[in-house]
Amino acid sequence: MNKREVGSLNEEKAIKYLIVHGYHIIQKNFYCKMGEIDIIANSEGYLCFIEVKYRTSEVNGNPGEAITPTKIRRITRTAQYYMLINNIPEDTPCRFDVIIILHNKITLIENAFDGIL
Repeated sequence: MNKREVGSLNEEKAIKYLIVHGYHIIQKNFYCKMGEIDIIANSEGYLCFIEVKYRTSEVNGNPGEAITPTKIRRITRTAQYYMLINNIPEDTPCRFDVIIILHNKITLIENAFDGIL
C-alpha cells in the first residue's frame, strides 16, 4: 500500500470515529492553491476543520508534533478560503480539531489550535 492509500484509509477511520462522536461530515480532502483540509464537519454548532495525523510508532515523534506553525497558517488560510467560496459568514463559530491515530488508537483533540495568519 502506498502513502496515499494509507492516508486515505486512516482518514476513513477518522471519519467513522467522528460520526460516532456526533460530527456531521460536510467534506473530505478539500484542496485549493493554499493547501488542504482533511475533513470539514459540523459539531455542536461549530464548523470544524479537522487535520488527521497518523503514525505506526513514535520513533519519529508524536503525530501531533507534525502540526507546525507553518502547517497551522496553511490550514487557517485554506479554511478562510473555504468559507469565502461557500458564502459562510465570517462570524460563524469555527474551530480546528486534530485526530491523531497512533498504533490504531484514535485520539480527538477538539480546538487543538487557534487559527493564525
